[in-house]
Amino acid sequence: MQLNNLIKNNKKKIRVGRGIGSGKGKTSSRGHKGQKSRSGVAIKSFEGGQMPLYRRLPKRGFKSLQKNETAILNLSKLQNILDKSKNNIKNQIDLKILKEKKLINKNFKKLKILGSGDIKKNVEITAHFASKQALSKIEKAGGKISLIKK
Repeated sequence: MQLNNLIKNNKKKIRVGRGIGSGKGKTSSRGHKGQKSRSGVAIKSFEGGQMPLYRRLPKRGFKSLQKNETAILNLSKLQNILDKSKNNIKNQIDLKILKEKKLINKNFKKLKILGSGDIKKNVEITAHFASKQALSKIEKAGGKISLIKK
């Protein structure tokens, strides 16, 4: 038994451009002249004049130049965080603690407190920004907020 019989694809490779007798000589089945008869040609995404796929599909979205790096927390959300016992936050809140407890994304670099909702506990909050409403509500509840200036 020959080794050739073991190979499933037992066909001989057609060698183009090897003379008239081979049936694939002269132009080597590439036709005459033109871009595609030359070597090293790949016309990427050209669909023969038909509107290309990348132009048929609608444009979607954009990349914002101002990357949002500020985490926004409302007082109602802060109160929820404090109420849940599994978070185990005593009475100090800042960006680092929120990141450690995985309550906000680790990519945020600043923290902003907004005044929607109410806060009942007196807590010390360290943030970069806070609305006037949030400041008044936190101080009314007996808490303290310190703003980081940069």
